[in-house]
Amino acid sequence: MIIGDGAPLGMEAARRLAQTGCCEIAPGLTDAEFDRIERTYGFEFADDHRAFLAEGLPLNVPFEPEEGVSYAWEKPWPDWRDANSGAIRERLEWPVEGVLFDVEHNAVWHDTWGDRPAGRDEALETARLKLAQAPRLVPVYGHRFLPAGRGGTVGHPVLSIVETDIIHYGMDLVDYIHQEFGGPGMDRTDPRWNPKATVAFWRDFL
Repeated sequence: MIIGDGAPLGMEAARRLAQTGCCEIAPGLTDAEFDRIERTYGFEFADDHRAFLAEGLPLNVPFEPEEGVSYAWEKPWPDWRDANSGAIRERLEWPVEGVLFDVEHNAVWHDTWGDRPAGRDEALETARLKLAQAPRLVPVYGHRFLPAGRGGTVGHPVLSIVETDIIHYGMDLVDYIHQEFGGPGMDRTDPRWNPKATVAFWRDFL
């Protein structure tokens, strides 16, 4: 059973996704499946993300990667039920690995990390240790992510992440469905479309 403030938002997002007809939608994840996933990978779904996946598990959709973005996965929706653990871990590590790529190749360095070590290997090791303390992000679709964490965590903007090129892709999960798949919603040109950054560290790259 899904309880808490996240349930209505997650259920509405699932309803709107189903209305678009874009995807194959399998039965939603059960409490036992959520428990297994969260134990295996060491995170908790945000309340609205959990409610969304409990309503139905999206699987396949026609998919062309964005220009300049290279994926290691073939299908954009994470298959939380049947994918092998390596594939899921790779998706969970995508944001961190992207920052590390920019640390190594593009001289990125976060202000809170202190002075950058002179050597590449030392810089990467320091960055990796710091990134281990950053909030976990959980894949929604392709390189779109929501923060992890239950207990009233609801309504976070969906982030699109490619290395340290990070943008808002939805004011919340319901708005994200409109932005990615169409259906009723608010265009980004509307002055009311004003996502509020919520997740520490990652919002610094927005």
